[in-house]
Amino acid sequence: MGNATPGLALARLLASRGVFTDTMWHRAVLSVDRIAFVPDTLYTTDPAHPGWECPVPRTDPRWAQWVAGDYALVTQVDDGHPSGPHGRGRAATSSLSQPSLVVAMLQALDAAEGHRVLEIGTGTGYNTALLCHALGEKAVVSAEIDRALAATAVANLDRAGYRPTVLDEDGARHLETGLGADRFHRVISTVATRGSIPHSWVRQTWPGGVIVTPFEVGTRPGVLVRLEVGEDETAHGRVVGGAPFMVLRSQRPDSRRLRDLVDEDDPGRQSGTTTVNPRLVAYEHPGWQLVLGHLVPDLRYAVYEASEDRPECAGEASVYVATPDGAWALGEYTPAGGPYVTERAGGRDLWAEVGTAWQEWERAGRPGREQLGVTVDAERTHLWAGSPAGVLRPLGATATAG
Repeated sequence: MGNATPGLALARLLASRGVFTDTMWHRAVLSVDRIAFVPDTLYTTDPAHPGWECPVPRTDPRWAQWVAGDYALVTQVDDGHPSGPHGRGRAATSSLSQPSLVVAMLQALDAAEGHRVLEIGTGTGYNTALLCHALGEKAVVSAEIDRALAATAVANLDRAGYRPTVLDEDGARHLETGLGADRFHRVISTVATRGSIPHSWVRQTWPGGVIVTPFEVGTRPGVLVRLEVGEDETAHGRVVGGAPFMVLRSQRPDSRRLRDLVDEDDPGRQSGTTTVNPRLVAYEHPGWQLVLGHLVPDLRYAVYEASEDRPECAGEASVYVATPDGAWALGEYTPAGGPYVTERAGGRDLWAEVGTAWQEWERAGRPGREQLGVTVDAERTHLWAGSPAGVLRPLGATATAG
């Protein structure tokens, strides 16, 4: 019975947690052995080596524990070339996604027999195998930018009995599949888009088709977006949940930390005040953080609380914000209220941009994450509240119809 249902243990775990709503994907998880797509070495953080992803071999008891559970598994670091001693790497660059999230995304895809599916990010091939089992291998095209990973996935899939089309290409670009029709009924990305969703995905989807992708902005983990494609090559859809994923290689954010972006000796530094509460950048509301991250792209911040040894400064804080283009600002927060003393440099007034984002969020009724949505057209990716007409706009944007 174990050979007949290689995914039985994982399927029972997910079923016990109420993950399945579609029997097609329940059957797929039952039939595909996830372990066959797990490499001999996984990676994890280790307090003994801060800042590094450390290898965990198959012989380590943690390997079997993680593989058997509902965990995301880091399968590659530093794009396959670990930069540290003993196989350690600085950055996780590929993973096997958390099984419950894999199923949630596949169910959001709403695929059915006869649909052709484009998958962005083959990885080691597990998600691809689920698609093949459910829809047939001839219906599945998967793109993987990393040639070594693509080769691994093809080998894994072949051993599992699946032979879909796997392209070792950048899935963020328009893909030529060589199969004649290059449009799909469904597109699913297993890597996050950051800031903008490629319009090439919209162009490669039939009208009425669906795109499911993680979408990331700002400093918070990504969200899951489900888009429906219209006749005008524009796609609209809502945020349907959380989805922390690695980012498309072409959209990876600048890796510098905030302290590397702030030059307090900048001769162009200006002093002034702002009425914008500097602590707004740290307000944890998920809807606000999504709006802030979209309207002030790549904003980073740090809050330095006043010393407890100075009771006269209770509640005060120095708040820094910066962007990779060289703009930064300091806001001196005090519970007494504004105006707040500032310093800034770099040609942009970041506090004004933060303030505009806050006003837009308030104008929209302070929407939560699930009240927000995304439109992707040939021009850009837009964030909206309530409906596609409620586009949220950055400082200086014109109020044209969205």
